[in-house]
Parts: sequence; C-alpha cells; structure tokens
Amino acid sequence: MAMRSCALRFLVVIGVLIALTACGIIAFRHAGRWLIHENPLSHSDVILVLSGSMPYRAEEAAKVFRAGYASEIWLTQPVSPAAELQKMGIHYESDEDYNAAVLTNLGVPSSAIHVLPNDIVDTEQELEEAHSRMSREGKSTIIIVTSLEHTRRAGALWHKLFGSDSKATIHGAPEDPFDADHWWRNTRDSLAVTREYLGLLNVWTGLHIRPHSIASGQRF
Repeated sequence: MAMRSCALRFLVVIGVLIALTACGIIAFRHAGRWLIHENPLSHSDVILVLSGSMPYRAEEAAKVFRAGYASEIWLTQPVSPAAELQKMGIHYESDEDYNAAVLTNLGVPSSAIHVLPNDIVDTEQELEEAHSRMSREGKSTIIIVTSLEHTRRAGALWHKLFGSDSKATIHGAPEDPFDADHWWRNTRDSLAVTREYLGLLNVWTGLHIRPHSIASGQRF
C-alpha cells in the first residue's frame, strides 16, 4: 500500500512538472504576440510618431494621415550628438529630419508636420511632451504610431501617466520587421522582446527606473 501511494505521488509530481513545462513553452512562444496590443483607429486631433524604427513608423503615420484620421502629425526629437559633431564641422541629420522627409515624400504637407521642441531620451518623455502640448492647445485625442512590439507598453505607459485625461489610440506599423511568432530566432527581435517586458515591469511597479537624463539630474 505504501509503495502504491509513493508511486501515485511520483506520478502526480511528474504530471505537474509536465504541465508546468508545457505552460512555460506556450508562454515563451506567445511572448512576442502578447506584446502587440492595438486600438481601432478613430478620428483624432493629432498623430504622434514615436522615434525609432525608421522609416516604418513615419510611413504608417503618413497612411493614417492620408486616410483622414487626423490633420496634424507630431514628431519628437531624440537626444543626438548634433552639437558635438557641429563643433567638428560635421553636419548631422536628425531622426526628426528624416521622419519629416519620409512624411513629405509620401504626400503629407509640411504645414501639417510639427516637431515637438524638447529633446527626449525615451518613450516616457515623448508621451509627456505630446500630452503637455495637447493640454496647451486644447486637444484631447491622439493616435500614437509605434512598432508593433511596442504597442502594449506605449498604451500601458500612457494610461499610467495620464489615466483617462486624454484618449490615446495606439497603432502599430505593420511593415516594421518583427516576427511575433518566432521572436527568439534573431537578435533584433529577442532584444526587442526583452526590452519591452523590462519596460512593462517598470510601468507596473511604478516607474522607479528613470530615464538616464532624469536619474543623473540632467534635463535636456
């Protein structure tokens, strides 16, 4: 009887281990797909293009603009080495310059493109810049265009910072190369998934890890 009881417990433990392993494998394989969380497009006051992943985000913003969802597109200014290079006589084309060029090339009038004035170092500062300008100009709705794997974190961050103060529609750029179903197969996607989960963890735990310009006491 004792031997049968031990065998039964052993089988239960093995079964639990197999179930946990299967759940872990499923969670691992779906980690990339879970990061994609978009909202249906609706008419808004402005489109915000988050910096990075050129030219895909700007290209998608141009499509959204041409479809009539908003009448303005805002670009952000990532911190750049422009000043240091200028001292060396080297001209530096910034991210916002290239994004603006992509937009105009795709039919967006230059009068509809606006560059937010302050330098930023991460998504948190980008959203704060956009929300601040929205408040000043009386705007309440915004479409935020970013990479697909960044959509869930961008939405979570907006909600954490501003709640329901302004309505944000999060929209991914489908041409941006991210293999959500096989993200572990290349370094770009693996690093992107790792970064997004670490970023989400920071949002969920109260944004205790600050952008380096804030943590070091510098303001750009």
